[in-house]
Amino acid sequence: MRVPTCLAALLLGWGTAHAQLAEEVDVELLLLVDVSRSMTPNELEIQRRGYAEALAAPDVIDAMLGGFLGRVAISYAEWAGAGSQRIVIEWRILESAEDARSLSDDLGIAFNPSMRRTSISGALAWGARHIEENGIDGLRRVIDISGDGPNNEGRPVPGVRDAVISRGITINGLPLMTQEGMGQRWHLDDLDQYYADCVIGGPGAFMLPVYTWAEFGAAIRRKLVLELAGSLPERILPAQYREEETADCLAGERIWERNRRIYDFP
Repeated sequence: MRVPTCLAALLLGWGTAHAQLAEEVDVELLLLVDVSRSMTPNELEIQRRGYAEALAAPDVIDAMLGGFLGRVAISYAEWAGAGSQRIVIEWRILESAEDARSLSDDLGIAFNPSMRRTSISGALAWGARHIEENGIDGLRRVIDISGDGPNNEGRPVPGVRDAVISRGITINGLPLMTQEGMGQRWHLDDLDQYYADCVIGGPGAFMLPVYTWAEFGAAIRRKLVLELAGSLPERILPAQYREEETADCLAGERIWERNRRIYDFP
């Protein structure tokens, strides 16, 4: 069917205007931060403060501004269950040290109550939409997801991960293996292996486990530098990572079902 000339011109004009409106940046980086109920108030405070301090660190700022275009876009959101995601910092274009410090200040130390359940798949699906609808055109697009446990609600992670990667979005992971939260009944010993096999993916994808909260700040800074600078490291894996083994990508769902039967909750 032939498109009328006037409509074709209108569509062409819209496409050109849309392209002109899209902000170009070196990387679109979405920080997806776990605030599920398994996180203690102390962990939530350390986590938010750690991100705030890292974003103002000189080496992180250098990585932000050192790319081809000299600017990046960052958004910070918190997640828990399948329908529980909230934006803390909407997308911002950062092209100066002052921009980075302003973002750091706005993260602040005001914390919301934690939300229930853990849906990595829900967070990733939501995160992909949050990136694709932001009106920004990044040379790279990255989701950085942290979490202290495996998926236990919503769709299984691998299928959602693969769908997100197919859109040209890289997923990096920050498994939190501190064991301070709700105790052993929810704990997954091989959370690092789980993230490596079931969560991360895409060009240059890596994960960086955190074993104690004392090392959290340094881990965040290192991870942000790698992501913002566009380094493509070999996947950063812990010493006990076993390349020959494959994690159970339904481990979280099995743990939830086991505890539901034992403790009789809905």
